[in-house]
Amino acid sequence: MPLAIQQLCNGLIRRSIELRALYCHASTRVGEPGLRTVLEEEAQSLGQVIAELQAQLRSHDSAPATRRRMIGAVRHRFDAMLPHSDDAWIRLLARHEQRLLRAFERVLARMEPGDMAAALHRQLPRLHSIDLDMHSLAKAIGVGH
Repeated sequence: MPLAIQQLCNGLIRRSIELRALYCHASTRVGEPGLRTVLEEEAQSLGQVIAELQAQLRSHDSAPATRRRMIGAVRHRFDAMLPHSDDAWIRLLARHEQRLLRAFERVLARMEPGDMAAALHRQLPRLHSIDLDMHSLAKAIGVGH
């Protein structure tokens, strides 16, 4: 696998790890039990995306990312320090989710057809589903996505 493709995929894995950590943290901070459950499920879905992309990289004898970016860790600490209402968590997660989806789409646009492109395409429906969930939650609280 070309190094550039490996780096792009590892970048997506790192961003996904960061967002999963944010979902997990938010699920412990929100007050609404139903919202807590939704956020935990979204974190699990992202965990599946991460695991499948890591497995795909391993199948190509490439080392997959296992941690978030340094800037992601700093951003997570900053976000964790701020007091958030349930609505604020939804807005924050919706923005991050949309950024992750766009990142996947940008990487796919740069990739040649092949195993990794197919692996990324298989993750798009799951990411679209998470994005739709967050969009619906944001709409329910009266926030544009």
